This record gives sequence, structure tokens and C-alpha cells, in this order.
Amino acid sequence: MTISLADLKAHLNIASDDDDDLLESKLTAASEWIARYTGVPVDAPDTPAPFDEATRQLAAHLFENREATLVGVTAQALPFGFLDLLNPYREWAF
Repeated sequence: MTISLADLKAHLNIASDDDDDLLESKLTAASEWIARYTGVPVDAPDTPAPFDEATRQLAAHLFENREATLVGVTAQALPFGFLDLLNPYREWAF
């Protein structure tokens, strides 16, 4: 399944169309990043369900955190994040 704009907006609980272009760009960036990380296009037939959730999570992260830095907060990685969803499917190359 390829994640649609409507699916991403539902995930983010967004009802307006104001940020549709920005959301589409974040969805594209997330899909391409995941494809490079795993070696599998996210729209390939029989793509495992964790790819869909990882795409939602990464696109949401890119939308909510538009800058490369955080000011005034302590950042830490969350357990069971999108990398944990993708690692079993990653294509390792050395």
C-alpha cells in the first residue's frame, strides 16, 4: 500500500487543506528515504505493513519538526521508532 495524502492527514489529525503541498513533499521525502534505506520501493507489490507505518511516522516527523535543530528541549530517540520497523527489511551492503 502506498500512503496517500488523506492517510497522512488522518494520522496527523489534520482536517484543512492549507498544508497539502507541504505534506505531499514530506510524504515524498519519507518514501524516498525509506526506499534507499531498505532497498525496496515503498510502492512495490506486497510491501510489508511496517513500511506503511514507518512512512507515516517519518513523514509526520518531517512535518512536525521542520528544522534540523531543537531549541529549549531535550531530544531523545523513542523506542520502537520507524527504524525499528524497517531494520528487519533493510538491505545491507558493505
